Amino acid sequence: MHRIAVLALEKSVAFDIGSSTHMFGRLEDSYEVVVCSPDRRPIPTTGGFTIAPDHGLEVLRDADTVLVPGTHYQPAREGRLEPAVLEALTTTNAPRIMSICTGAFVLAAAGLLDGRPATTHWKTADQFSALYPKVRLNPDVLFIDDGDVLTSAGVAAGIDLCLHVIRSDHGSEVANWVARYCVVPAWRQGGQSQFVDRPVPSYPDTSTALAREWALERLQEPLDLAAMAAQVRMSVRTFTRRFRAETGMSPGQWLTQQRVDRARHLLESTDLPIDQVANHAGFGTGAALRQQLAASIGISPSAYRQTFRSA
Repeated sequence: MHRIAVLALEKSVAFDIGSSTHMFGRLEDSYEVVVCSPDRRPIPTTGGFTIAPDHGLEVLRDADTVLVPGTHYQPAREGRLEPAVLEALTTTNAPRIMSICTGAFVLAAAGLLDGRPATTHWKTADQFSALYPKVRLNPDVLFIDDGDVLTSAGVAAGIDLCLHVIRSDHGSEVANWVARYCVVPAWRQGGQSQFVDRPVPSYPDTSTALAREWALERLQEPLDLAAMAAQVRMSVRTFTRRFRAETGMSPGQWLTQQRVDRARHLLESTDLPIDQVANHAGFGTGAALRQQLAASIGISPSAYRQTFRSA
């Protein structure tokens, strides 16, 4: 049983605590989820109510995953932590530590993000960078998986991160089931830059969505930018600009991601040879698939299949 210890600190984001415990809790045969606080003290939340955790900080020591929800915990906004919280976070034996939203402030205050890539809510990015300059902050993504430490952007991005962790632990089929149960997308495209309050024009009647739908039905075929733009009667230049505004990435990056996702699904759910998986996903050759999979998730197709088919 994989124990997930959720660390609640003053003014925790109620949604983050509720969504993470709910999602992991759907897999009760795989995860044990416990909520803790310093001295088991009651914790006020942003939802206007207080929670009473059943556990103290001692559960962090031997947890398999430590999760810090978003929080307005003042010490972390001043570059410090309570001594007991600092000790608990820096002495835990957990092989995985993750934060949602402004929970990254807590990890950074403990020194756990020094020299690492990380993200947090876009609105607090400037404050975070000024306070923790040693962290390689990327405010344009939904989440970052840096191996044993994972961080996510604000609120709903915590759902994306939880699904990513479930997918990493148990494969896409299980993660997709949890997503369906919770009525959320199994995977969201783009990054939090698409949600930032900025003067980006909207194109409700001239979206690139039809081109994306067209491309998804033809991933195994050679696809070029001009052909995609032609589906929505745009010039390549206009199409590229609007595509990035809608998805947060270039058409080429989006196509590669879709093909990697298709290949992962085929590796998990079929016994097709690697070359055929590559062909069906649009990479053409097994060598190309191996290169793209290594670049995106750091593992070979055969190793990925062995890991997730076993799971």
